[in-house]
Amino acid sequence: MLKVGLTGGIGAGKSEVSRMLAGYGAVLIDADRIAREVVEPGTPGLDAVVKEFGTGILTPEGTLDRPKLGSVVFSDGERLAALNAIVHPLVGARSAELERAAGPDSVVVHDVPLLTENGLAPLYDLVIVVDAAPETQLDRLVRLRGMTEQEARARMAAQATREQRRAVADLVIDNDGPIEALEPQVREVWAELTRRSAAG
Repeated sequence: MLKVGLTGGIGAGKSEVSRMLAGYGAVLIDADRIAREVVEPGTPGLDAVVKEFGTGILTPEGTLDRPKLGSVVFSDGERLAALNAIVHPLVGARSAELERAAGPDSVVVHDVPLLTENGLAPLYDLVIVVDAAPETQLDRLVRLRGMTEQEARARMAAQATREQRRAVADLVIDNDGPIEALEPQVREVWAELTRRSAAG
């Protein structure tokens, strides 16, 4: 089994790359999706978050109000650390479970937005960073995700710098250009991953 960490700054296009890798046959473990699952209604994760942050972070239906929680934690390092202390161990345990379920010959790609920030690079056989210039990230967040420029800059500032991410990368995918330029790079990366996996 080849264990790959995939990361990139918000708006860099990491989700697109993970979708393509899954299309080639990678077993994808999406940390963001798992992070949502572990705080669904009725989970111990949601109970712990409510205990820490109060019922004000819930919607009237009793689900987690992500934008409301985001506005609390993204501007306050201590509150963000408190949230991470609840969610990260739950995500780690579920990711390990999914990894164990993959076959021994699998290429397992862990899609981890905060890989660099949380010092997780040593957990993987290699790390792929999807890279884009900050101006490109900002443009995508405002144009495609409907964020205000201020929101987008705050989200970007809460993450590792481009240099920090590149420093942990074994492979870098440049996603500054159009989507058509991305696919050939991902195909090349997949060829490299399958070669390394076969070499064992």
